[in-house]
Amino acid sequence: MNKLLKVSIPILLILGLVLISGCGASPSELPSVPDEKGPDEESFSVVPTPADGGHDESWIPAELTEDRKIVKTGSMTLEVGNITETMDEVAEMADELNGYVVSSYKYEYERGVSGRITIRVPFERFEEAFARLRQLAIAVPYETTTATDVTEEYVDLEAQLSNLLATEAQYLALLEKAENVEEMLMVQKELSKVRGEIEQIEGRMKYLEQTSETSLIEVNLQETKGLTEPWSASAALKAAVRGLTTFGRGLATVLIWLGIFCWVWVPPLVIWLRRRRRAKS
Repeated sequence: MNKLLKVSIPILLILGLVLISGCGASPSELPSVPDEKGPDEESFSVVPTPADGGHDESWIPAELTEDRKIVKTGSMTLEVGNITETMDEVAEMADELNGYVVSSYKYEYERGVSGRITIRVPFERFEEAFARLRQLAIAVPYETTTATDVTEEYVDLEAQLSNLLATEAQYLALLEKAENVEEMLMVQKELSKVRGEIEQIEGRMKYLEQTSETSLIEVNLQETKGLTEPWSASAALKAAVRGLTTFGRGLATVLIWLGIFCWVWVPPLVIWLRRRRRAKS
């Protein structure tokens, strides 16, 4: 019996140590359980906070990436029959598309007429505006479009504005606690600087909002005449009068020059005439 106990005790001790080591397994050896997100977490994405005091928010709605801000611009050259009429048609078209005319310019010179009109239309109607402008032209020798994504800049400006507004609130609280004039002046100086930065950022954000909501289109107009123009009596009369006027001005100019320089050509002419008379006699 004693021999049996002596043999069984070491075996029991070894089994106990094995069981204890199995129960103390490290967490890395245990099977992993997938994380479950709640319904409120599925529509958010984690954004790391910058170490240098960037965004205070650690969660940004995923829908923000869908609401992108795109600045779209276009430029085109139209060859038309009448620039004045086309400019009126472009302005009317912009008004129909809920847009407006930014600027217009027309220049007349000897070879013809040229013009330029710049309009803004809603972003979603940009392609429609381009298609309608093509219909106004005899030919479209040039057109181009550009699109710039300013979403990242706008989001960054929003974060800067949030931080500046928080800083402004802190300075206002310090201004109320100021105990003397010197402290008040120091706080007001910093407060004025912060408010200037706030106004600058708000102005930039407003500009990005406006330029992304409406697209700019610059239209250059060139007047193109047909190969055979209809004959007009009034036009022929005007051309004849212009030619007669030009001839009269040229003749008057020649006579004035001859009168001024008569001392140069009159004496040689008189001498030549006298010699000719003597030769005949």
